[in-house]
Amino acid sequence: MHTVDDTVRCRRHLPDEAATLAFGAQLARELIPGMTFYLEGDLGAGKTTLVRGLLRALGHGGRVKSPTYTLAEIYSLPAFELYHFDLYRMHDPREWLDAGFRDISDGQAVSLIEWPEKAAGWLPPPDVIIRLTIADEAREIECEARSPRGAHYLESFCTLC
Repeated sequence: MHTVDDTVRCRRHLPDEAATLAFGAQLARELIPGMTFYLEGDLGAGKTTLVRGLLRALGHGGRVKSPTYTLAEIYSLPAFELYHFDLYRMHDPREWLDAGFRDISDGQAVSLIEWPEKAAGWLPPPDVIIRLTIADEAREIECEARSPRGAHYLESFCTLC
């Protein structure tokens, strides 16, 4: 039996905003409905910029904003729905349940979750964790698989970049 290595990692240097948008567009190429991504990084690290690049590549032409105040933005795309969560303003992990998000992992949508630690214990487990780090004007990005599906995704993705 062949097992998939779920320790697959990918690292890149993103010198500017255009590179962050382009990386997001590359992430869009291999997305599979049902995947969950945790987006980690300080304020201003480029998480929403990355999501904007991903959504543009998937054909979304409208505005892409951080859901800091609404907690979630839902994008209906041709192949699936994409949920973009920003949990920065949550004070208690149970707010995730109170907001009615417990049923998001139905296998039909892609979920991108900023500040996942704010709802620790209540979120669906990630397939991939994406960490953005500020390095002067640039960004460093690391993608880490956390499931066999995430490992397969990153193996395919890393051959594209």
